[in-house]
Amino acid sequence: MPRIARFLKEDEPTVYHVISRTALEGLPFRDEDKEYMLELIKKWSEIFFVDVLGFAIMGNHFHLVVRMYPESDVSDEDVRERYNRLYGAKEIGSGFEFDRFKKKLCSLSWYVKEIKQGFSRYFNKKYGRRGTLWGDRFKSLIVEDGLTLVNLLAYVDLNAVRAGIVKRPEEYRWCSLGYHIQSGNKDNLLSVDFGMKEWNEFDEHEIVMKYREFVYETGAIDAGKGAVIDEEIIDAERKKNFQLRLPELFRYRCRYFTDAGVLGSKRFLEKVFEEIKGLLGSKRHRKFVPVIRDFEVYSLKRLQGSGG
Repeated sequence: MPRIARFLKEDEPTVYHVISRTALEGLPFRDEDKEYMLELIKKWSEIFFVDVLGFAIMGNHFHLVVRMYPESDVSDEDVRERYNRLYGAKEIGSGFEFDRFKKKLCSLSWYVKEIKQGFSRYFNKKYGRRGTLWGDRFKSLIVEDGLTLVNLLAYVDLNAVRAGIVKRPEEYRWCSLGYHIQSGNKDNLLSVDFGMKEWNEFDEHEIVMKYREFVYETGAIDAGKGAVIDEEIIDAERKKNFQLRLPELFRYRCRYFTDAGVLGSKRFLEKVFEEIKGLLGSKRHRKFVPVIRDFEVYSLKRLQGSGG
C-alpha cells in the first residue's frame, strides 16, 4: 500500500510536532547519546529556516516542535548566509543548484532527515552496530499557534515526568523547559514565539515563567497516561506566586498530540482541510473532533479509544 502523503503547508510559516522512535528494544539512548542528538538539533537548526519551539529526547524516541518557513519568506541573501554557515565558503561554486538548496532548507523532511541520519551514523559507530536504527518514518502533525501550541508543548515537556524519570519537568536536561531553566536557553536555540497574545508579555524570561506555570498546572492533572507532578510540589510552586493563574480543569487525550494529523481551532482546521483534502481523497466537508472543549481545540482525525 502506498504511503499517505505527509500533511504539509508550504505557503506560510507552519508549526509541526515531529515524533520518531527507534526500532531497537528497550531504552537504548544513554545520556551522552541524548546530548549528541541535542547538538545535532542545534547544528541543523542554524542551517535550516526553522524555529525550535520545544523538544524532548527520551530513551527510545524524541519529540520536536518546530516552525518551518516557506521559500517565499526567504531571501537569496539568507540562503547564501546559510550556505556559508554549512560549507564555510564565501562564494557559491559554479554549477551549484541554488534553488534546490533553498527548497531543501525550507523542508521539514530534509531537516528531520539530517538529524536522524547524523544520529544513526554516530550511534552505529559508537556501539559497533549496523542496520536500521529508526522504526517507521517519523510522524508529524500541523499545530495551530496559541493555546493549542502551548498545550502541545506542555505535553512534550512532561514526557520525563510521565515516565517517572523526574519529579519536575525542568529537572530533565533533554527537554525544552529543562533547557530553558538549566542553560538559560544557551545559544538561543529555542524560540518563545508561542502566539500567546493573552499573556500580554514580550519579555522572554517572563514568557518562560508563565509557560512554566502552565506546564506545572497541566502536569498536576491525571490524564491517565503515566505519572503526574506531585501535589506537594504544585502547592509549593503556587506559594511562590506564579505569575499567571490558569484554568484548573484541563483535559486532553495524549494520542491526539501525536496522531491528530492537524490540531487547532475549527477555523484553522477548515482552512487546512480545504488545502489538503485532495490528499485524503475527500470531497465533503469534515466534522472535526473536540479534543479540549474548554479551549476550543479540535482534531482532524477521529481516533478510536479517544474522546473530547
